Amino acid sequence: MSQWSQVQQLEIKFLEQVDQFYDDNFPMEIRHLLAQWIESQDWEAAANNEAMAMILLQNLIIQVDEQLDRVSQEKNLLLIHNLKRVRKLLQGKYHGNPMHIAVIISNCLREERRILAAASMPVQGPLEKSLQNSVVSERQRNVEHKVSAIKNSAQVGFLSWLLTMTSQNDKNSALIKQEMLALQAMLNTLDYKRKEVLSKIGRVIHEIDMLMSNMLTEELLDWKRRQQIACIGGPLHGGLDQLQNCFTLLAESLFQVRRQLEKLDELLIRLTYDGDPIPVQRPQLLEKVNFLLYNLFRNSFVVERQPCMPTHPQRPMVLKTLIQFTVKLRLLIKLPELNYQIRVKATIDKNVSTVSNRRFVLCGTHVKAMNMDESANGSLSVEFRHLQPKEMKTSAGSKGNEGPHMVTEELHSISFETQVCLYGLTINLETSSLPVVMISNVSQLPNAWASIIWYNLSTNDPQNLSFFNNPPAATLSQLLEVLSWQFSSYVGRGLNSEQLNMLAEKLTVSYNDYQLSWAKFCKEHLPGKSFTFWVWLEAILDLIKKHILPLWIDGYIMGFVSKEKERILLKDKTPGTFLLRFSESNLGGITFTWVDQLENGDVTFHSVEPYNKGRLSALPFADILRDYKVIMADNVPENPLKYLYPDIPKDKAFGKHYSCQPNEVSKPSDGGGKVSSQVLNDSTEPHSPSDLLPMSPSVYAVLREHLSPTAIETAPANSPLNASL
Repeated sequence: MSQWSQVQQLEIKFLEQVDQFYDDNFPMEIRHLLAQWIESQDWEAAANNEAMAMILLQNLIIQVDEQLDRVSQEKNLLLIHNLKRVRKLLQGKYHGNPMHIAVIISNCLREERRILAAASMPVQGPLEKSLQNSVVSERQRNVEHKVSAIKNSAQVGFLSWLLTMTSQNDKNSALIKQEMLALQAMLNTLDYKRKEVLSKIGRVIHEIDMLMSNMLTEELLDWKRRQQIACIGGPLHGGLDQLQNCFTLLAESLFQVRRQLEKLDELLIRLTYDGDPIPVQRPQLLEKVNFLLYNLFRNSFVVERQPCMPTHPQRPMVLKTLIQFTVKLRLLIKLPELNYQIRVKATIDKNVSTVSNRRFVLCGTHVKAMNMDESANGSLSVEFRHLQPKEMKTSAGSKGNEGPHMVTEELHSISFETQVCLYGLTINLETSSLPVVMISNVSQLPNAWASIIWYNLSTNDPQNLSFFNNPPAATLSQLLEVLSWQFSSYVGRGLNSEQLNMLAEKLTVSYNDYQLSWAKFCKEHLPGKSFTFWVWLEAILDLIKKHILPLWIDGYIMGFVSKEKERILLKDKTPGTFLLRFSESNLGGITFTWVDQLENGDVTFHSVEPYNKGRLSALPFADILRDYKVIMADNVPENPLKYLYPDIPKDKAFGKHYSCQPNEVSKPSDGGGKVSSQVLNDSTEPHSPSDLLPMSPSVYAVLREHLSPTAIETAPANSPLNASL
């Protein structure tokens, strides 16, 4: 079943998440019509290779043309119109930048996998539960309801009152000359009406103030927290369109009230009197309206998409010097008068002088205008796509400290500033990205990402650049949830409770609400090892991503299981039952262990030397499992792997991932193709010729050309032959 077919079977709450990231940049109808073809292409590789991206773009247009021919024959007018529009978009928007469409499609496919993984994991952790609290959605509905009510009050009521008052004023002017006695009564009525209007305007302003100070501010803070969590692999966050609707309606209401206060000023020219409330109250109300507009605009300027290198879309907020990154800003107040009128300037480490010894400047286009044309929903936004950080030289003429630990714990800030001029009101706006980590070498990326994880897990503060001077501890249960998100977002499948328990055991012996330190997570070596917990876990993520991803997504790799638990699971199983686990002593290694039964009925376990990325680059892991053989006592090579734990026939589990037939395995060459594995026998007994000797078909075929089966079997343990095994 294709990935898109699985997506379409999701529950409505997950389908709504899918709908959020499909827009005019990559229309959903193309994803639907070309599902199989799109999923069969390597968009992630194309995102980093312009020539490959251009080829894929051209092939995509060809695929669209074929669909266009088909629907033309069917005379489907709507599809014909949409496909023509999409074809024009692909040719016009991406012809000069084919890598951009590759990045977009790669991101969409990855987000689909994230949602599928989330849907398949029924257990929610404490962080996700807090983000999905029903109180949040209820509060959002209350905000939208109150904003709409305020907008109606400001727009409908006051204008009619003011028109009535204006006509009465003209009549009052005539009555001054005719009826002096009646004038006093009319002035009393006028005074009452003016006080009534001012009172109602004041109440509307107070309601807007309360709504902004309480519910809307809280909703915006919740959105920013959800964005933080989503950046480190958590659930997809939404709600920005709803916030934009609320901000826009409130801005329109405040400007409406402001215009009505200006009309009150016109009434003073026509008629005023001793004790007139307008000259006293109007300036105060106008000052309050301007203050609320200032705060509303200031809070509406947000970073919609945090800084991210297109080459590493799953590692946002980690930026490499002299490598371009993208970042997107949005103004939540959508007014047509502002289109192309707001120019945003990007700077780095503005007003920061003591946090870091390193200094950076932004190269590339760092001033751009916000517009409504590039976004799918017409929001007022701007995306910087060609910024790149460059490190400034110190006064001594050399760059700052670039040690692997110091660099990846230094936080920097990218700031954005602009100015809004509207209806005689000028407002200066400024916002900042979440803290970013600068690296000068890709080898620093794992530790830099650990810093980003720890920061966004541990604090709601969007700008604590001195965080790592004294990093706080994290709750183990929350950290484990975030680690599961790393697997869900990066390799398409999260971790279950058993796998998380194994990770908890590696971090600490205590599990319930244990407070884990930053040093324990990323700086201190694991007991008896030369690497930290995070380096070990990051190497496993890299191994899965590059070499065993399909097997991991299918759920056939148990992965995180200790040797002790492994024996407990296998001891009562049918001989030949095996499981796959990640090595605890080798970085980025995967091994398998199978259970066997001796002639006397005793159970024995056999494990192989871990396979690392070097060996898996030569031969796919599924082929290794299929072709793996050991020499039995009768000199016949035999595959001991029969059933994947608990009882799945090996070929049923891995058959669809085999790349070739067993008889197609060629002789090993100097460049690769050789599978050489060593059985790690748990027995302490001396080895005998009847012990299992692991050997792949390709290795065995080469040896048979030069040696007899007897020579192979009886080779001394220290011979060159066995050394090669």
